[in-house]
Amino acid sequence: MKITVSKEKLQAKLSNIQSIVEKKTTMQILSHFLINVSGEGVDISATDLETAIKEPLEVDKVDAEGSLCIPARKLFEIVREVDGEISLSSDDGEWLKVKAGASNFRLACLDAEEFPKWPHMEGGEKIVLKAGDILHMIEKTLYSAGESDTRYTLNGILFNIVPDKGSFIVVGTDGHRLAAIFNKIELPFKDEIKVIVPRKAASELRRFLGDPDAEIAVHIGKNHIQFDIGDIKFLTRLIEGTYPNYEQVIPEGNEKKLIIDKNMFIKALRRTSVMSREKSNAVKFDITENLITVTASNPDLGEAKDEIDVEYSGEELSLGFNARYLIDALSAIGSDRVTFELKDSLSPTLLKEETSEDYLCVVMPMRI
Repeated sequence: MKITVSKEKLQAKLSNIQSIVEKKTTMQILSHFLINVSGEGVDISATDLETAIKEPLEVDKVDAEGSLCIPARKLFEIVREVDGEISLSSDDGEWLKVKAGASNFRLACLDAEEFPKWPHMEGGEKIVLKAGDILHMIEKTLYSAGESDTRYTLNGILFNIVPDKGSFIVVGTDGHRLAAIFNKIELPFKDEIKVIVPRKAASELRRFLGDPDAEIAVHIGKNHIQFDIGDIKFLTRLIEGTYPNYEQVIPEGNEKKLIIDKNMFIKALRRTSVMSREKSNAVKFDITENLITVTASNPDLGEAKDEIDVEYSGEELSLGFNARYLIDALSAIGSDRVTFELKDSLSPTLLKEETSEDYLCVVMPMRI
């Protein structure tokens, strides 16, 4: 194998895979990426066994074909430091020679045959979406998904596709809060689909959705989901298990409603939560006519109090929240004014955009 490639193009491709290759692993091969040079072109692949990416590499010259597994982090560090055109070559499949100007490196590599095979997509369905729509759905829900939760199904976001309603619903929840976005879409199949996309994979996918108008083919299989983004293939293993029934979590009988200025409220929450206990981030709301009094206290530090004007005419109500959960939800809402729908001090609170019913957040109150 021998190719010549520009520093900029190689660095960009290696940058894309750094967060996918495993840096701390008992399987050495997972810290490497596969480069394949053939008559059809050059492509590189990386995987951590859960997520995989394959993308083309545009080169200036191919002198010899072949395949090789190269240490991803080390080659990235080399490419970042050198200048000009880079030559990559290997005669024996064990060592890679890297040459850039007067700089020369020799890297120990692994046999291409050891690299995990690209998973086979069994059956499934295909839909086509705009990159901007996928990015929007992920960013509206990912913050509320679980992280390292023992309830493994919560460590991802749900893709719920309902053909008879023409709906594509994306949901994230960690058991304390929930975010759901509802989209209308024309679907070429009839059966409902529910799949759970891992949080890490969804987060990584965002980096490849830069052109909002680009069409993305989404292949949904039995065990995997693959996104075709131009010439890039991004695949991840789906989380097995049953996702919580999000429709039962969304409250319907919350009759107390208040409308608040989003940015003013976020600032008040940030100010008062400075004095809350670090683990719980607990703040207390005392809601009276057209006013919320936000307080936080910590026996070791002191207290904080802030007041925000709101539109509210119901009965007085006191309840507590994790301030970070509210700030995350409010930051994801697009409108300047947010509607809170409340029932009592211990029932789920529903947050909605003032101008749309397509996105909603649910936050569980705290006992304080």
